[in-house]
Amino acid sequence: MDMKMMICTTKTKAGSSVPLAHKGTDSIASIISFSWRNVMKKLLLPLLLILLVSMLAAVESDPSEVVGYVKYDCVVGDNFVAMPMVQTYTTTAEFGAQFGEDVNTINIWNTDIQSWEASVNYGDGFWDPEMPVGTGSVLFFNTTAPLTYYSIGEMPVAQAQYDIVIGDNTVMVPLNKSDLMTTALVGGSMGDGETVNTINLWNPAIQSWEASVNYGDGFWDPEVDTPIGTPLFLNSGSDFTWPAGPRSSARNSSSK
Repeated sequence: MDMKMMICTTKTKAGSSVPLAHKGTDSIASIISFSWRNVMKKLLLPLLLILLVSMLAAVESDPSEVVGYVKYDCVVGDNFVAMPMVQTYTTTAEFGAQFGEDVNTINIWNTDIQSWEASVNYGDGFWDPEMPVGTGSVLFFNTTAPLTYYSIGEMPVAQAQYDIVIGDNTVMVPLNKSDLMTTALVGGSMGDGETVNTINLWNPAIQSWEASVNYGDGFWDPEVDTPIGTPLFLNSGSDFTWPAGPRSSARNSSSK
């Protein structure tokens, strides 16, 4: 916090004189100076106490009150994004409304039937079918104009967690998993470390999936970067829950 002090000065008119030789001037000036210092002490002490309390309150603020964003730059064509922050959108229609008519289709992966399900924008805010979305959702949408999507909101108290099934699945690297920086680390944290055989990332520049393949014993090729918030399309040989363990917020996990 920056603290600014205003200093006032007094000027005399050109040619005027200030009396300096009156009897008692020195003693009066000393009394005024002493009184002014006392006044300043009385004013500054409460201000410093208020500042200290404000700083302590900021340090102890609830993690759920932390506001941030994850940015996704999207191109004309297909784009793969996620919803890592707590947002107000609960349906594909609400999510798509932020882009107006630029986004024409939002696809969500259905693990039960192993297929994409499309929510189509028919214009004027009408989407059919209108599908549910929320924190942690992974979306594959098509846009007719380049745009930037910001997942902006409060930090979720319970981080994203996914029920992985045999076959293909979509997930997002949770905000409290900044240690899972590559596909090898992500894959190694899933199941027994060998059950996930491929992790696919969408490359919007070439409009195609790029695969990071598990060759066993922790060797993945190519090993691709996976910062927090990265959406992934992976294939698993078994059912499991990921990530396992506590779902505490990123701020909680870093403060322990």
